[in-house]
Amino acid sequence: MDDDSLLPISALQHLVFCRRQCALIHLEGAWSDNRLTAEGNLLHERVESGATTTRGALRVYRAMPLVSRRLGLVGKSDIVEIHRAEDGGEQPFPVEYKRGVVKEHDADRVQLCAQALCLEEMLGTPIPAGALFYGQPRRREPVVFTPALRAETEALATELHRLIEQEIVPPPEPGPKCRSCSLEEICRPFLAERKSAAAWLERARAEG
Repeated sequence: MDDDSLLPISALQHLVFCRRQCALIHLEGAWSDNRLTAEGNLLHERVESGATTTRGALRVYRAMPLVSRRLGLVGKSDIVEIHRAEDGGEQPFPVEYKRGVVKEHDADRVQLCAQALCLEEMLGTPIPAGALFYGQPRRREPVVFTPALRAETEALATELHRLIEQEIVPPPEPGPKCRSCSLEEICRPFLAERKSAAAWLERARAEG
């Protein structure tokens, strides 16, 4: 796949959270910060220096460029740790930083798995696991890249390319998650509901 067709790894996270949000960001270039995104940006600034550090046998790469031409994805990692494997070789271990707490949906795990799939393609070595570091509990949550998670990530990469190629922004699907989305004022997900309610009241008055 050529460079112009590559899509951001982060778009997978947006896709899992909300297809409309993904299209607004990656088709229409819409963006707006709120308190949650500002906290996330601050957390990432601390790890995106691009510096490489070594502590004993452990090497830590920050903001490592990533690409998978098979999946058509491009981006960069927050951190890739290189551990000493049991056989004496090297074992990459990706770590993604996130604000808040562990999510019920798979958006963060899919994003991390996509990073691992990129690293496997780039380095030619299997990567069985990584971790998500959440800012609120300030601890790592291990993520095992199971066959099911890998299959889900690859299917979502295909869906992402299909969504972008169609160039159609999906309609809103209002729900509780909309209240935490920085694009709520742009998306206006509850507008259709308010219009429907107003139309119903108008019809009720007319019929009464």
